[in-house]
Amino acid sequence: MSLYGQGNTIMQREFILINIIGFDKPGVTSAVTEVLGKYGAFVQDIGQSNLHHQLNLSILIRVEDATKSGDMIKEVLFCCSKLEMIVRFTPLSEEDYQAWVGRQEQDRYVVTLLAREINARHIARVTALFAGRHLNIDNILRLSDRPNVSLPVEKRHSCIEFSLRGDLPDRELLQKELMDVSREEGIDISFQRDDMFRRNRRLICVDMDSTFIQTEVIDELAMRAGVGDEVKAITLSAMRGEIDFKESFKRRVALLKGLDASVQQDIIDHLPITEGADRLFSVLKKCGFKIAILSGGFTFVGKYLQQRFGVDYVYANDLEIEDGKFTGRYLGDVVDAKRKAELLQLIAQVEHIDLAQVIAVGDGANDLNMLGIAGLGIAFHAKPKVQASARQAISTVGLDGILYFLGFKDAFLK
Repeated sequence: MSLYGQGNTIMQREFILINIIGFDKPGVTSAVTEVLGKYGAFVQDIGQSNLHHQLNLSILIRVEDATKSGDMIKEVLFCCSKLEMIVRFTPLSEEDYQAWVGRQEQDRYVVTLLAREINARHIARVTALFAGRHLNIDNILRLSDRPNVSLPVEKRHSCIEFSLRGDLPDRELLQKELMDVSREEGIDISFQRDDMFRRNRRLICVDMDSTFIQTEVIDELAMRAGVGDEVKAITLSAMRGEIDFKESFKRRVALLKGLDASVQQDIIDHLPITEGADRLFSVLKKCGFKIAILSGGFTFVGKYLQQRFGVDYVYANDLEIEDGKFTGRYLGDVVDAKRKAELLQLIAQVEHIDLAQVIAVGDGANDLNMLGIAGLGIAFHAKPKVQASARQAISTVGLDGILYFLGFKDAFLK
């Protein structure tokens, strides 16, 4: 309670936090605020949650004339009794209130937990990292639908979003510790600054092989050419970052010499699209996103995906064909790690999109550069080297898991 002057009258101002809990029913907020309105109460803050039909409504009010507070509290008590709700009143000093206002200047962050199922240990480990840094949890929100336990685990999604506030001098260390928890617990974690870009991404750049599709096309070609084992060994070594991508690409393409080019259609006909791709790109297109495929794979697959999913840009590699057969050579420059990052920047510039609004998604070492410069770089079911340096990762669900990292709720996507 505090004193202040109004003309020749000394008034007593009071701040009161009202907490109302009970079985949820229509009209609770309306009835309570109608009483508060009769006494001229100003709403400084309000929040409500509903968990399994249990309402928790909190209202922080300011009353300019504290002499009226007693009657107001009695009416609120009577109102809540009629509604079969429990109510608690907590007076706050003006100093406490101003301290709360001052905390609005602190940085805000969002941490997203994603898995087929989330258990209490996952939450305990993550929130312990927050508590150790005195980060305050402002809000906890379930983004996924209520889990249907009758479904097989592999068909479920569970996602929880934490909104945090506080000073964080060791942000990079927290990022690393969260990724350690992610790998140890087998859950996906995103840690982002909650700023104007976080919910306003506009461009997504996606690797193709082992990201957009669940195969390496060079391996598919190699199997049909009878050199599958040799090419697969080179592919894995390149994805792990053990050999230069351009050199590995040249060696693998050379092994395809003489293969009939008609196998391209067979590969397209049997293309394994990654889980969640349809949902992700359908939603993003509706939201006005630009979509780009930046791939060290091949254009003939990229063009098919472009037509099927409404992709705006495709940059990949072209195989040389003579007399209906592959020559073992390629055309133009190889789309490697450096080129992917350059193309991402070029597309963003052409579309007048800030790099902070760009999402990059990939699994291999040749994706690291573009993951590093994008506002949101996501290692997707990635190789160990990529996971080790990733700032965000998805390893438990499909591509539509990206929607949760952007703050989408399943309820919005029906």
